[in-house]
Amino acid sequence: MRRALCPVETLYVGQRSRAVLSCSVRGHLDAAALSTAFDTLTAEHPGLRARIASDGSGYALEFLPDTERPRLILRTGGPEVYDEELNSPLSVGGPLARAVLATEPGAERHLLVLTVDHIITDGHSAITLLNALWDRYGALVEGTGARPTPPPAGAELLSVDWPAPVSELLPPSDESETAKYLEWRLTETGRHPVELVPYDTPRQDPEAVVGAGSTTNGQAAAVTTGAAGTADGHRIEVRRLLLDAGHTARLRQLARETGVSVHGLVSAALLIAARHRLGGDGPRVLGCLSPVDLRSRLTPPLSPTVMVAAVSTHLQAVTVDTDTEPLALAREVGVHLRDSIERGDHFQDMRIMPEVPRNPALQTGTVIATNMGSVPGPRLPEGAEVTDVRLVPAREQYFPQAGRSPLMACVVSFDGRLAIEFPHYTACFSAAFMEALRDDVRSTLLSFAAATTATAATAATGSGAAADAPSVSAPRA
Repeated sequence: MRRALCPVETLYVGQRSRAVLSCSVRGHLDAAALSTAFDTLTAEHPGLRARIASDGSGYALEFLPDTERPRLILRTGGPEVYDEELNSPLSVGGPLARAVLATEPGAERHLLVLTVDHIITDGHSAITLLNALWDRYGALVEGTGARPTPPPAGAELLSVDWPAPVSELLPPSDESETAKYLEWRLTETGRHPVELVPYDTPRQDPEAVVGAGSTTNGQAAAVTTGAAGTADGHRIEVRRLLLDAGHTARLRQLARETGVSVHGLVSAALLIAARHRLGGDGPRVLGCLSPVDLRSRLTPPLSPTVMVAAVSTHLQAVTVDTDTEPLALAREVGVHLRDSIERGDHFQDMRIMPEVPRNPALQTGTVIATNMGSVPGPRLPEGAEVTDVRLVPAREQYFPQAGRSPLMACVVSFDGRLAIEFPHYTACFSAAFMEALRDDVRSTLLSFAAATTATAATAATGSGAAADAPSVSAPRA
């Protein structure tokens, strides 16, 4: 039994994008119980035991043979396993998920890496899946969960409840209104073209610039990664910015006091760092692309346990100068995003997403700032503890020949600590370049946190009214 991919899902086939979640654990783990827990989840979610298949002029999800379904892979290893998994693709025609548990010699330190194709997940459902896996594991080792009985071979073919694509769950809309919205978006992107940050690696060929989501003309020049990177040694790497709980709390406090969102603060820091890398004097038009969660905005809301990609996008062009005030920029980004969501633009942006291959500028931002918000990390039974959790987006297609591209930042706060992951392909941006970018973003965020401390001190002495300023509700995106 098959389920055809909708036009939006089909875009992800060409991108080969995926979510890579990792969880570092210290203590005793029962590998057999974790393997069983993973099997129970794949049994419940059809997409986790499916593959992409050709379906006429499009694609569909179809079940894998039982012998090819993803199982927990057990191996010996340490932190290097993360890099290997980050550079190991989920190929078309193969499983859409992979789970690896690496245990260091001595059996006290473990690394779980869970990779899921973007066709069947988004950030919220990926995090929910990871936490559900550990919840199942805890129930099994503590004896509160029954050992599952595998269904008879082929039983799922009799009745499958495939989750519907989100594009079919959108509120009704007149086609003429969607056409007008598309025309307006094309006009706006034409009037306000945004600048992209040039690669700092040698340019191989003067190809035209393509957007991060483009799967059309630039695809012939794409570079596909493999388990060890490409033949020339290039690979996906990640620079990471991690704030402690204190700085994260102060960042949130500033957001409350000033009426901006944390997403706005992070986006402003990214835009300022990008502007610094364009050089020269004077203002530049930069684009901020923000994925927008649709689950909470559908009627009825869609649970994060449903394994589908339920995300739209919001692109805004902003003017950034070398001396742009960060908090003012954060407020501008936040207000623009809030107003767009109030108008329901995220639904229209989902409807016009199939136009992106023909018009990449619809989703081409100088920076891409995802934000999962504040979420709980996994909970493990006694005897084991989680020491780190990460969520990093990756894909298989990169375009070093383009000479420039958006800067990607994945933002999520696990258990009160804000982390920003900067994935990059080494044929495009070098490690030194991305480390410097990360450090610039960190400096701006720490200046925000320091401003909160200064505001609190001023309020305590009664010498200012900043703490009493009214706040404006802003969405968390």
